[in-house]
This record gives sequence, C-alpha cells and structure tokens, in this order.
Amino acid sequence: MILAIGVGLLLLVSLVFNCLGTLALYRFPDVYTRLHGATKCTTFGTLFAVFALLLYSIVRFMAVEGEDRFLVLFIHVVIAGIVLLLSNPAGAHAVARAAHRSGILPEPAIVDSLEEMEREMKKRKGGVAQ
Repeated sequence: MILAIGVGLLLLVSLVFNCLGTLALYRFPDVYTRLHGATKCTTFGTLFAVFALLLYSIVRFMAVEGEDRFLVLFIHVVIAGIVLLLSNPAGAHAVARAAHRSGILPEPAIVDSLEEMEREMKKRKGGVAQ
C-alpha cells in the first residue's frame, strides 16, 4: 500500500511537469522560450517517472527474493535516466542553434552572444561563412 502511494505520487508529479511542458509549447511567444519550457518540464517530468520506476523495482526486488527481473528493471531504468539527462538538453541545444542559423531570432533579444560569436569566427576565417 505504501509502495503504491509513493509510486502514485511520483507519477502524479511527473504528470504535472509534463503537462506544464505541454502548456509551455502553447503559451510562450517564440521558439526559444517554448523549447526552454518544454525541455525543462519534460526532463523533470520524465525524471519523476524514472524515480517511480526505481522505487517500484527496488522495493519489489527486496520484497520478492529470487526475482532478478526487478534488478534488471532497475538497471535499465538507471540507464534510461542517464541517457535522458544527456540527450534532452543536447537535443534542445541543437534545435535552438538550428533555429538561430535559420534566421529565427528571439523577439526581445538585447544581447545575441551566438551571433557575436559567429561573426567573430567569420572574421577569423577571412569572411568565409560556415
């Protein structure tokens, strides 16, 4: 019963974060803020789902002796969580950089460090664009 409540609470928090990520896609004004909101919320939301699975698998592994499948589930979930933590921000960064290179600039941008860096790199290469 306690396991079900703990897993249920973690899944509920996961659901809330993922719903907030979906809301960010509809409410934020440009691609960068949408990407930021969606990436942060879905990363945290999915991490809480990972925590729920970790809790479930470790409690079931300790409660039921000889059930190695829960240990295998635990290891797979840990690997999936690590891959998620590495790939989600990297993917968001790649999408944001591609949007910037496509000419989509943030609306109220006062400082555009990426554009300044690309201009500097262009000068170093003798005016040859990448």
